[in-house]
Amino acid sequence: VQLQAFGGGLVQTGGSLRLSCAASGRPFGSYAIGWFRQAPGKEREFVAHINWSGSRTSHADSVDGRFTISRDNAKNTVYLQMNSLKPEDTAVYYCAVDHTPWGTGWQRKAPADFGSWGQGTQVTVSS
Repeated sequence: VQLQAFGGGLVQTGGSLRLSCAASGRPFGSYAIGWFRQAPGKEREFVAHINWSGSRTSHADSVDGRFTISRDNAKNTVYLQMNSLKPEDTAVYYCAVDHTPWGTGWQRKAPADFGSWGQGTQVTVSS
């Protein structure tokens, strides 16, 4: 499966954006998906995770209550709704397929447990 993230842009502090992660290739509905972000000079960090059906989600503490991950398997798309954005949310955002045996990548939150990384989308939050 190939993934592509889009929907980023420039927004002011307190604003909102919705990122999309579109899948092509193999059937999408059997995969757990993660969102990560990477700011300049920093390591890639976990943002959110959703299981194959959408019944279970996990969010990083730094975005919990502000960001929401969801999915629409009929549209082969995972979303990341980002509200109350802060300058520290500025980063390139990536989506990726959870490659752990049971879709439990949310436990370690490690980029090494994910693959099929899509091209990222830049999010810039101005102060």
